[in-house]
Amino acid sequence: MAAAARDPDLEGFLALLAATRAPRTVDAYRRDLLDLAAHVERPLKAVTTEEIERYLAELRAEGRSPATRSDNPAAAVALPRKARRLPRTLSPSEAERLIDAAAGTTPRSLRDRALVELLYGAGLRVGEAVGLGKTDVDLEQRLVRATGKGSKERIVPLGRPAADALRRYLSRGRPHLDRRHRPELFLNAQGGGLTRAGIFLVLRRLAEKAGLEPERVHPHLLRHSFATHLLEGGADLRSVQEMLGHADLATTELYTHVSDRRRRELYFSAHPHARRRGVSKS
Repeated sequence: MAAAARDPDLEGFLALLAATRAPRTVDAYRRDLLDLAAHVERPLKAVTTEEIERYLAELRAEGRSPATRSDNPAAAVALPRKARRLPRTLSPSEAERLIDAAAGTTPRSLRDRALVELLYGAGLRVGEAVGLGKTDVDLEQRLVRATGKGSKERIVPLGRPAADALRRYLSRGRPHLDRRHRPELFLNAQGGGLTRAGIFLVLRRLAEKAGLEPERVHPHLLRHSFATHLLEGGADLRSVQEMLGHADLATTELYTHVSDRRRRELYFSAHPHARRRGVSKS
Protein backbone atom coordinates (compact mmCIF):
# COMPACT_ATOMS: atom_id res chain seq x y z
CA MET A 1 0.00 0.00 0.00
CA ALA A 2 2.95 2.26 0.67
CA ALA A 3 4.05 1.77 -2.95
CA ALA A 4 0.60 2.81 -4.14
CA ALA A 5 0.78 5.93 -1.98
CA ARG A 6 3.94 7.00 -3.88
CA ASP A 7 2.35 6.32 -7.25
CA PRO A 8 2.92 9.54 -9.27
CA ASP A 9 -0.17 8.89 -11.40
CA LEU A 10 -2.29 8.62 -8.28
CA GLU A 11 -0.83 11.76 -6.75
CA GLY A 12 -1.28 13.67 -10.02
CA PHE A 13 -4.93 12.64 -10.22
CA LEU A 14 -5.53 13.66 -6.61
CA ALA A 15 -3.81 17.00 -7.18
CA LEU A 16 -6.15 17.76 -10.08
CA LEU A 17 -9.11 16.62 -8.03
CA ALA A 18 -8.12 18.91 -5.16
CA ALA A 19 -8.65 21.91 -7.42
CA THR A 20 -12.38 21.30 -7.59
CA ARG A 21 -13.25 19.01 -4.66
CA ALA A 22 -13.25 19.36 -0.89
CA PRO A 23 -10.31 17.89 1.06
CA ARG A 24 -12.57 15.26 2.63
CA THR A 25 -13.66 14.11 -0.83
CA VAL A 26 -10.06 13.90 -2.00
CA ASP A 27 -9.19 11.80 1.05
CA ALA A 28 -12.09 9.45 0.30
CA TYR A 29 -10.89 9.04 -3.28
CA ARG A 30 -7.37 8.35 -2.02
CA ARG A 31 -8.62 5.60 0.33
CA ASP A 32 -10.69 3.97 -2.41
CA LEU A 33 -7.86 4.05 -4.93
CA LEU A 34 -5.39 2.65 -2.43
CA ASP A 35 -7.86 -0.12 -1.65
CA LEU A 36 -8.14 -0.94 -5.35
CA ALA A 37 -4.35 -0.89 -5.78
CA ALA A 38 -3.90 -3.20 -2.79
CA HIS A 39 -6.57 -5.51 -4.19
CA VAL A 40 -4.89 -5.95 -7.59
CA GLU A 41 -1.37 -5.70 -6.12
CA ARG A 42 0.08 -3.56 -8.87
CA PRO A 43 0.18 0.08 -10.08
CA LEU A 44 -3.15 1.69 -10.81
CA LYS A 45 -2.19 2.61 -14.37
CA ALA A 46 -1.91 -1.12 -15.12
CA VAL A 47 -5.41 -1.95 -13.85
CA THR A 48 -7.71 -3.28 -16.56
CA THR A 49 -11.42 -2.66 -17.04
CA GLU A 50 -12.05 -6.33 -16.25
CA GLU A 51 -10.27 -5.96 -12.91
CA ILE A 52 -12.31 -2.88 -12.03
CA GLU A 53 -15.52 -4.74 -12.89
CA ARG A 54 -14.46 -7.69 -10.74
CA TYR A 55 -13.54 -5.33 -7.89
CA LEU A 56 -16.96 -3.68 -8.06
CA ALA A 57 -18.58 -7.12 -8.17
CA GLU A 58 -16.81 -7.93 -4.92
CA LEU A 59 -18.13 -4.72 -3.37
CA ARG A 60 -21.64 -5.68 -4.50
CA ALA A 61 -21.14 -9.15 -3.10
CA GLU A 62 -20.17 -7.60 0.23
CA GLY A 63 -23.49 -5.81 0.28
CA ARG A 64 -22.06 -2.31 -0.10
CA SER A 65 -24.70 0.29 -0.83
CA PRO A 66 -24.82 1.94 -4.28
CA ALA A 67 -23.67 5.19 -2.64
CA THR A 68 -20.58 3.46 -1.30
CA ARG A 69 -19.77 1.90 -4.64
CA SER A 70 -20.25 5.13 -6.54
CA ASP A 71 -17.79 6.76 -4.20
CA ASN A 72 -15.16 4.50 -5.77
CA PRO A 73 -13.07 6.82 -7.98
CA ALA A 74 -12.83 4.10 -10.61
CA ALA A 75 -16.42 5.00 -11.39
CA ALA A 76 -15.15 8.40 -12.58
CA VAL A 77 -13.04 6.82 -15.32
CA ALA A 78 -14.38 7.83 -18.74
CA LEU A 79 -15.55 4.45 -20.01
CA PRO A 80 -18.30 3.83 -22.56
CA ARG A 81 -21.64 3.84 -20.76
CA LYS A 82 -24.06 1.02 -21.43
CA ALA A 83 -27.74 0.95 -20.67
CA ARG A 84 -28.67 -1.92 -18.32
CA ARG A 85 -25.71 -4.16 -18.95
CA LEU A 86 -26.72 -7.81 -18.97
CA PRO A 87 -24.96 -9.98 -16.38
CA ARG A 88 -22.44 -12.46 -17.67
CA THR A 89 -23.22 -16.11 -17.02
CA LEU A 90 -21.77 -19.55 -17.46
CA SER A 91 -23.59 -21.98 -19.68
CA PRO A 92 -24.96 -25.07 -17.87
CA SER A 93 -22.17 -27.19 -19.38
CA GLU A 94 -19.51 -24.69 -18.22
CA ALA A 95 -20.96 -24.75 -14.71
CA GLU A 96 -20.73 -28.55 -14.73
CA ARG A 97 -17.12 -28.40 -15.89
CA LEU A 98 -16.30 -26.02 -13.05
CA ILE A 99 -17.93 -28.31 -10.51
CA ASP A 100 -16.23 -31.41 -11.94
CA ALA A 101 -12.86 -29.63 -11.66
CA ALA A 102 -13.27 -29.82 -7.88
CA ALA A 103 -13.42 -33.62 -7.88
CA GLY A 104 -11.15 -35.30 -5.33
CA THR A 105 -11.00 -36.82 -1.88
CA THR A 106 -8.56 -34.49 -0.11
CA PRO A 107 -10.03 -32.15 2.54
CA ARG A 108 -9.48 -29.12 0.28
CA SER A 109 -11.03 -30.84 -2.74
CA LEU A 110 -14.09 -31.80 -0.69
CA ARG A 111 -14.32 -28.22 0.55
CA ASP A 112 -13.96 -26.76 -2.94
CA ARG A 113 -16.62 -29.08 -4.36
CA ALA A 114 -19.05 -28.16 -1.58
CA LEU A 115 -18.27 -24.46 -2.03
CA VAL A 116 -18.83 -24.31 -5.79
CA GLU A 117 -21.95 -26.49 -5.52
CA LEU A 118 -23.34 -24.08 -2.92
CA LEU A 119 -22.47 -20.89 -4.82
CA TYR A 120 -24.02 -22.21 -8.02
CA GLY A 121 -26.77 -24.31 -6.43
CA ALA A 122 -28.05 -21.65 -4.02
CA GLY A 123 -26.95 -18.40 -5.66
CA LEU A 124 -25.23 -17.07 -2.57
CA ARG A 125 -23.28 -13.83 -2.49
CA VAL A 126 -19.63 -14.34 -1.60
CA GLY A 127 -20.13 -12.52 1.72
CA GLU A 128 -23.01 -14.83 2.55
CA ALA A 129 -20.88 -17.91 1.84
CA VAL A 130 -18.07 -16.56 4.02
CA GLY A 131 -20.56 -15.86 6.83
CA LEU A 132 -22.13 -19.32 6.85
CA GLY A 133 -21.78 -21.33 10.05
CA LYS A 134 -21.93 -25.10 10.40
CA THR A 135 -25.46 -24.84 11.74
CA ASP A 136 -26.72 -22.79 8.78
CA VAL A 137 -27.15 -25.83 6.54
CA ASP A 138 -29.88 -28.40 7.07
CA LEU A 139 -28.85 -31.43 5.05
CA GLU A 140 -31.94 -33.45 5.95
CA GLN A 141 -34.32 -30.79 4.65
CA ARG A 142 -31.76 -29.63 2.05
CA LEU A 143 -31.94 -25.98 3.06
CA VAL A 144 -29.38 -23.23 3.70
CA ARG A 145 -29.98 -20.14 5.83
CA ALA A 146 -28.16 -17.16 4.36
CA THR A 147 -27.74 -13.74 5.95
CA GLY A 148 -27.84 -11.12 3.23
CA LYS A 149 -27.89 -7.36 2.95
CA GLY A 150 -29.20 -5.51 5.97
CA SER A 151 -28.75 -8.68 8.05
CA LYS A 152 -31.86 -10.12 6.43
CA GLU A 153 -32.10 -13.89 6.58
CA ARG A 154 -33.55 -16.05 3.84
CA ILE A 155 -33.94 -19.77 3.35
CA VAL A 156 -32.76 -21.22 0.04
CA PRO A 157 -33.37 -24.83 -1.04
CA LEU A 158 -30.42 -27.04 -1.97
CA GLY A 159 -30.33 -29.59 -4.74
CA ARG A 160 -29.25 -33.12 -3.95
CA PRO A 161 -25.76 -32.71 -5.52
CA ALA A 162 -25.05 -29.67 -3.31
CA ALA A 163 -26.38 -31.41 -0.20
CA ASP A 164 -24.32 -34.52 -0.94
CA ALA A 165 -21.17 -32.45 -1.51
CA LEU A 166 -21.73 -30.61 1.77
CA ARG A 167 -22.31 -33.90 3.59
CA ARG A 168 -19.03 -35.33 2.30
CA TYR A 169 -17.16 -32.14 3.21
CA LEU A 170 -18.61 -32.02 6.72
CA SER A 171 -17.89 -35.68 7.43
CA ARG A 172 -14.60 -36.29 5.64
CA GLY A 173 -13.09 -32.89 4.81
CA ARG A 174 -13.84 -30.24 7.37
CA PRO A 175 -12.71 -32.28 10.45
CA HIS A 176 -9.18 -32.36 8.98
CA LEU A 177 -9.17 -28.58 8.49
CA ASP A 178 -10.77 -27.62 11.81
CA ARG A 179 -7.68 -27.21 13.97
CA ARG A 180 -9.06 -24.21 15.86
CA HIS A 181 -12.67 -25.31 16.46
CA ARG A 182 -14.06 -22.52 14.34
CA PRO A 183 -17.80 -21.99 13.77
CA GLU A 184 -17.50 -21.11 10.07
CA LEU A 185 -18.71 -23.68 7.57
CA PHE A 186 -15.83 -23.16 5.13
CA LEU A 187 -12.28 -23.28 6.47
CA ASN A 188 -8.91 -22.63 4.88
CA ALA A 189 -5.84 -24.85 4.98
CA GLN A 190 -4.63 -23.18 8.21
CA GLY A 191 -7.89 -23.88 10.02
CA GLY A 192 -9.25 -20.34 9.90
CA GLY A 193 -12.39 -19.17 8.17
CA LEU A 194 -12.18 -19.07 4.38
CA THR A 195 -12.09 -15.42 3.27
CA ARG A 196 -13.61 -13.66 0.29
CA ALA A 197 -10.20 -13.47 -1.32
CA GLY A 198 -9.72 -17.17 -0.65
CA ILE A 199 -12.98 -18.00 -2.43
CA PHE A 200 -11.91 -15.95 -5.46
CA LEU A 201 -8.62 -17.88 -5.59
CA VAL A 202 -10.41 -21.23 -5.29
CA LEU A 203 -12.69 -20.40 -8.23
CA ARG A 204 -9.81 -19.09 -10.32
CA ARG A 205 -7.88 -22.31 -9.75
CA LEU A 206 -10.90 -24.47 -10.61
CA ALA A 207 -11.64 -22.39 -13.72
CA GLU A 208 -8.12 -22.91 -15.01
CA LYS A 209 -8.40 -26.65 -14.40
CA ALA A 210 -11.79 -26.71 -16.16
CA GLY A 211 -10.42 -24.97 -19.24
CA LEU A 212 -12.37 -21.76 -18.56
CA GLU A 213 -10.97 -18.24 -18.49
CA PRO A 214 -9.78 -17.77 -14.87
CA GLU A 215 -10.22 -14.00 -15.01
CA ARG A 216 -13.86 -14.46 -16.01
CA VAL A 217 -14.90 -16.75 -13.14
CA HIS A 218 -15.81 -15.20 -9.79
CA PRO A 219 -18.51 -15.82 -7.14
CA HIS A 220 -20.98 -13.35 -8.61
CA LEU A 221 -20.75 -15.09 -11.98
CA LEU A 222 -22.06 -18.25 -10.32
CA ARG A 223 -24.87 -16.24 -8.70
CA HIS A 224 -25.78 -14.79 -12.11
CA SER A 225 -25.71 -18.27 -13.61
CA PHE A 226 -27.91 -19.64 -10.81
CA ALA A 227 -30.60 -17.03 -11.50
CA THR A 228 -30.44 -17.29 -15.29
CA HIS A 229 -30.56 -21.08 -15.36
CA LEU A 230 -33.53 -21.12 -12.98
CA LEU A 231 -35.49 -18.77 -15.22
CA GLU A 232 -34.49 -20.70 -18.33
CA GLY A 233 -35.76 -23.83 -16.60
CA GLY A 234 -39.19 -22.28 -16.01
CA ALA A 235 -38.92 -20.86 -12.49
CA ASP A 236 -41.19 -17.88 -11.82
CA LEU A 237 -39.63 -14.47 -11.33
CA ARG A 238 -40.99 -13.91 -7.82
CA SER A 239 -39.51 -17.17 -6.52
CA VAL A 240 -36.11 -16.36 -8.03
CA GLN A 241 -36.29 -12.92 -6.41
CA GLU A 242 -36.82 -14.53 -3.00
CA MET A 243 -34.02 -17.03 -3.48
CA LEU A 244 -31.60 -14.27 -4.52
CA GLY A 245 -32.69 -11.99 -1.68
CA HIS A 246 -33.40 -9.05 -4.00
CA ALA A 247 -35.41 -6.28 -2.38
CA ASP A 248 -36.54 -4.96 -5.77
CA LEU A 249 -38.12 -7.21 -8.40
CA ALA A 250 -36.65 -4.97 -11.12
CA THR A 251 -33.18 -6.24 -10.17
CA THR A 252 -34.28 -9.82 -10.76
CA GLU A 253 -36.02 -8.90 -14.01
CA LEU A 254 -32.62 -8.16 -15.55
CA TYR A 255 -32.06 -11.92 -15.74
CA THR A 256 -35.14 -12.39 -17.90
CA HIS A 257 -33.37 -10.41 -20.63
CA VAL A 258 -30.50 -12.92 -20.52
CA SER A 259 -32.98 -15.79 -20.78
CA ASP A 260 -34.84 -14.12 -23.67
CA ARG A 261 -31.57 -13.54 -25.51
CA ARG A 262 -30.54 -17.18 -25.11
CA ARG A 263 -33.92 -18.41 -26.29
CA ARG A 264 -33.61 -16.27 -29.41
CA GLU A 265 -30.10 -17.56 -30.08
CA LEU A 266 -31.26 -21.13 -29.63
CA TYR A 267 -34.23 -20.58 -31.95
CA PHE A 268 -32.20 -19.05 -34.76
CA SER A 269 -29.53 -21.72 -34.53
CA ALA A 270 -31.86 -24.72 -34.23
CA HIS A 271 -35.15 -24.12 -36.03
CA PRO A 272 -35.12 -25.12 -39.73
CA HIS A 273 -37.17 -22.13 -40.85
CA ALA A 274 -35.12 -19.71 -38.77
CA ARG A 275 -31.94 -21.00 -40.42
CA ARG A 276 -33.38 -21.01 -43.94
CA ARG A 277 -31.95 -18.45 -46.30
CA GLY A 278 -33.02 -17.38 -49.78
CA VAL A 279 -36.37 -19.18 -49.83
CA SER A 280 -37.93 -18.71 -53.23
CA LYS A 281 -41.39 -17.32 -53.52
CA SER A 282 -43.79 -19.36 -55.63
